[in-house]
Amino acid sequence: MKWFDYGNDRIGMIELTASVTSIVVGVGVLTLPRLLATDTQSSDGWISLVVAGMLAMVTGWILANYCKLLHDKGFYAFNAKLVTKPVAALVTSIIVIYFLLYAAYEVRSIATISKQYLFDRTPIEYIALAFLLVTAYAAAGSREGIIRLNLLFLPFVIVIALAVLIFSVGIFNYHDLKPFMVSDWRGLAAGTKDCVFSLLGFEAVLFYATMIKKPSSAPKAVAIGIAIPVLFYLALYIICVGVFTRPALKEIMYPAVELAKEAEIPGEFFERFESLFFVIWIMTIFNTTCMAMDVSVHALASMLPKISRIRWVIMLNPVIFLICMLPEDTDQISKLGDIISYSGLTFGIGVPLLLYVYALLRGRKANA
Repeated sequence: MKWFDYGNDRIGMIELTASVTSIVVGVGVLTLPRLLATDTQSSDGWISLVVAGMLAMVTGWILANYCKLLHDKGFYAFNAKLVTKPVAALVTSIIVIYFLLYAAYEVRSIATISKQYLFDRTPIEYIALAFLLVTAYAAAGSREGIIRLNLLFLPFVIVIALAVLIFSVGIFNYHDLKPFMVSDWRGLAAGTKDCVFSLLGFEAVLFYATMIKKPSSAPKAVAIGIAIPVLFYLALYIICVGVFTRPALKEIMYPAVELAKEAEIPGEFFERFESLFFVIWIMTIFNTTCMAMDVSVHALASMLPKISRIRWVIMLNPVIFLICMLPEDTDQISKLGDIISYSGLTFGIGVPLLLYVYALLRGRKANA
């Protein structure tokens, strides 16, 4: 079978921004308001969100500058010359494992939530397998196709997200946000950690460096791509506190979905708005999972180019499915999410930042 080839394999600023937003906005947004309500007092979670957003944007800006160095060769090839092939292969392999875990977590989370809200009689294994197979089909195609899917789906996600927020204003109580600034630094720090975890994923930009049309525009595109989810998370959290109150918000497993249930649509022509919200939200989780799988496949193909892309997808899918089925309950799913988040901070962001600093130092020495 011959796969369709796009005439233009380069991505501009808009495509990169949409892709960063798509991979950042995953299942984390559905639970983040509850985590912030647990960590902080009153409505002070917005402080943690702003701090985490600034940290993520600065980090994304730095990694996007690293992409300028990777543009001609790619992540593995560039670092193979920078720190030798064995070290580059080790780092790349660890990042592959991280993104495989990332994809597995997204698949299991969407399967669990889908069973609770949409398919209560369907075994969770079937839901996860169906979602994984559709994602694998997309990942087996061209990378350009995935980028264009991000650009296609994102407007629908933004529209439905804004609709949920706007339709919830009628039941929003400003007084539930008071008092202000009453959380201690420990609570704010815990909230910042949870927010940072929810904003992970933008490090995938390192593996799209060779596709960027203008590397000089990458830092701005990545920063905007991170800023969009931060602004949405901020509005979602504030409205959730004003609608449910903080004590109630702490007990709601998926506040974003419950907010869609409570939204008052003028004319009452649509009874189950949360179903529409959730179906549309599956689009962005599909994109998130697709990009995580694509990064893993691309990284492996860069080290072992003789194995075709579709073969990597076929080999990795059973691994992803087995991993996503390991957690037995929501607590274990949360623990898996924490493991993935710490791995992302360490190997997805920390190690590439060190490599970038080392590359800059070597460049200065060479020019001295």
